[in-house]
Amino acid sequence: MTYQPGRHFLQVPGPTNIPDRVLRAIAQPVLDHRGPAWARLQAEVFERIRPVFKTRQPVMIYPASGTGGWESALVNTLSPGDQVLTFDTGQFAVLWRKMAGQLGLDVKTVTTDWRRAPSPEEIEAALAEDRAHKIKAVLLVHNETSNGVMSRVAEIRKAIDRASHPALLMLDTISSLGSADMRMDEWGIDVVVGGSQKGLMLPAGLAFVATSDKARAASKTAKLPRAFWDWEPMLAAAAGKSALPYTPACNLFFGLKEALDMIDEEGLEAVFARHARHAEATRRAVRAWGLETVCTEPSEYSQSVTAVFVPEGHSADGLRKVILDRFNMSLGAGLGKLADKVFRIGHLGDFSDLMLAGTLSGVEMGLSLAKVPHRDGGVLAALNHLSGSEERRAAA
Repeated sequence: MTYQPGRHFLQVPGPTNIPDRVLRAIAQPVLDHRGPAWARLQAEVFERIRPVFKTRQPVMIYPASGTGGWESALVNTLSPGDQVLTFDTGQFAVLWRKMAGQLGLDVKTVTTDWRRAPSPEEIEAALAEDRAHKIKAVLLVHNETSNGVMSRVAEIRKAIDRASHPALLMLDTISSLGSADMRMDEWGIDVVVGGSQKGLMLPAGLAFVATSDKARAASKTAKLPRAFWDWEPMLAAAAGKSALPYTPACNLFFGLKEALDMIDEEGLEAVFARHARHAEATRRAVRAWGLETVCTEPSEYSQSVTAVFVPEGHSADGLRKVILDRFNMSLGAGLGKLADKVFRIGHLGDFSDLMLAGTLSGVEMGLSLAKVPHRDGGVLAALNHLSGSEERRAAA
């Protein structure tokens, strides 16, 4: 292999770039996970993760990926044959739906063209029709990384309330946690699932599950089999009443503590504002290139990732290969029905204005090298937004 100087640009929407501070924290010697030093670390981490969820509820931490968090949410609250409302709105919504079916649940699906998030009105209508309250849970992805579409969760919560339906609201925040505003308590979410490898700036390996009183009450009568995913021992550990029920991912806890320090130093709201600024700068670049984002509704634009169509007759994977080979930069592939039709620019986690400028420069040069029809000037449009040039001109 030919050596490529400089750092690899990892611009997929997760796993994200891991800050050096977090890498150094992870590299610490392992603690005895039954000893007093670990007990202090465990208590601190369980307490400090809750503000990221904007909740006073307990947050459980499993040694798993976000997919494990999905399964935990389902098996602890539902029984065989229970009906769940799911959505064909992106690849990860589809995968969660598939899991529900594999677990023996009755899956009811609302479909879209993958360019919009689930409609609050459609959800309200589906629940209003369910007068027998067969639907026990609504499975919603907050930020769909396959298409760069973000659900309007607060509006969906209001729609569920207008339908006077008792279904649990479950939310996948795997690619939005720590990147976009999510208010578990204020929005009335019953189960929130998160992952470590995106906005929290860690490797994959930690799944977060936060639960409401209503969800924990449902777990008392749920009949789906559970062992590893059982909430009871995890809730006891989160409350400081016991040790974790099995060996934790010790070194990832070191990294999580450091990541929480970094979020606190920047300020959670400032983190969200940074992600919003980078997302808007990226979209301005895409528009200047004359290309089209997958997401069509501005109120549903993702803050974590922008998915971009290549013109018909051109290969998104071919473009990605040119960019990787020439500039040592990885972009996200199109998934599911978007395979080879889109490339995805991840702009989340430990990410700065200059890193975004480099990323968009690599894309613009790659478009030229791959002979993908486009206009020049995308990078300049993004830089004008990042530097405030456009706003200053407008105010003059």
